[in-house]
Amino acid sequence: MSRRTDIPGVIAPPPLIYFAFLLAGWGLFKLGQQPATLDAGFGWLAWGFGLEVPVRRGVAIVLILGGLLLDGAAAGYFRRIGTAVEPWKPSTVLATEGLYGLSRNPIYLGFAITYVGLAIAMDSVVALALLVPCLWVVDRFVIQREERYLSAKFGNGYDAYCARVRRWL
Repeated sequence: MSRRTDIPGVIAPPPLIYFAFLLAGWGLFKLGQQPATLDAGFGWLAWGFGLEVPVRRGVAIVLILGGLLLDGAAAGYFRRIGTAVEPWKPSTVLATEGLYGLSRNPIYLGFAITYVGLAIAMDSVVALALLVPCLWVVDRFVIQREERYLSAKFGNGYDAYCARVRRWL
């Protein structure tokens, strides 16, 4: 592959995709709290989880830290084997061990876990619900492009890896 085409061609940095959906959820949540929105029948945008604040904070902290630790461990493995973490840079080595022996996308899984923790911290059901379309965008416009790229670059080795390791869990 030439240097110019030796990238997956993802639409945006994945952390920005997760952040954009979370920000949209937070905005809708805040909009749902406005009197005019409540009067118009859109108060459901401000639905919370009904958890006591200490419980909600505890669950949120555990999820946020767990997601960040998962991301850090997966990114650290990429660095140790000498390949780029960023999907807009060329891959030089196929990651198949450690967390990558359990999931082909532990970093995106970590982002999703962190996202859930942040939605719970915000007490926003709508922010949590937006994780579903967020994951669809990540799957369609990031993961599928990465998979085509890795299959073209690493051939049968990557295809065999996909046959034995699930995409998410």
